[in-house]
Amino acid sequence: MPDLSVFGARAAWSPLLFLIIAGVAVLYVLATNVYRQDWFPEAAKVSARKQTSFLSGLALLYFALGGPLDLAGHLWFSAHMGSMAVAYLLAPPLILYGIPEWLYRTALRKPAVQKLFSVFTKPLLGLLSFNMLFSFYHLPAIHDMIMTQYVVHTIYYAVLLVAALMMWWNVVAPLPEYERLTDVKKMGYVFANGVLLTPACALIIFAPEPLFATYSDPLVWAKALGYCVPLQVDAILSQFGGPGQFAILPPLDDQQLGGILMKLIQEITYGSILYYNFVRWYKRENAEDRIDPLEPLQPVK
Repeated sequence: MPDLSVFGARAAWSPLLFLIIAGVAVLYVLATNVYRQDWFPEAAKVSARKQTSFLSGLALLYFALGGPLDLAGHLWFSAHMGSMAVAYLLAPPLILYGIPEWLYRTALRKPAVQKLFSVFTKPLLGLLSFNMLFSFYHLPAIHDMIMTQYVVHTIYYAVLLVAALMMWWNVVAPLPEYERLTDVKKMGYVFANGVLLTPACALIIFAPEPLFATYSDPLVWAKALGYCVPLQVDAILSQFGGPGQFAILPPLDDQQLGGILMKLIQEITYGSILYYNFVRWYKRENAEDRIDPLEPLQPVK
């Protein structure tokens, strides 16, 4: 395993993103613990489970987009796909679940915010926006362009995160009044997400040759790495060589592993959500059919 420490601490642990994530975490702790009764007098206590969920989601998001996994994602396509899976499939539902209902409702008091929120949480919009943005990003020419343009890279990743939160909102449904899907429809919604994500993964897994210049062309690789390492392209090439110096697998094998990894994490995540919603639906159906023990039995005719 190549030593990533040669790139320095700044490359492995993005200071700017750390400050942003840490700031959000501090505000969350202050609002839900330290100053909850002062800032939100009628707010209920937030359970340790929800707090752990939110903070874990933030930690995963930072690790995937600003930590060592992000740096590794500029060296190996498989690490890149792992980073995408963690950032957009694992972190968003944890973050959404961890925010207490009273905090959502406080943010939604203004009619303009409420109207905007009702649009962005429409199930079909979340379903299509996330999967289209994710699939579009993994077209080879688009991927290489985004990976080598700092501003475009930052904006696209932020938009993709918003789309992931929109998609996951309809699965997690933190507010009852905004729960637009029944348990059965949620299962169909999750299944549809898996189907829409499959073509992009299949393209990557079954491609006969490496698709992304970011992981095979030294110049493109060095330009993309410059997003993490504060050096010019020539300096990166002279100091670190090309992508082959850090390769663990041949480019095509690494690419196929990345596609398989994304599909595997997606299947495990969506499968777990499907199972949870199926159990919840089954329990509700049986609870509705259950005979009230206080109701007298009718005589058999």
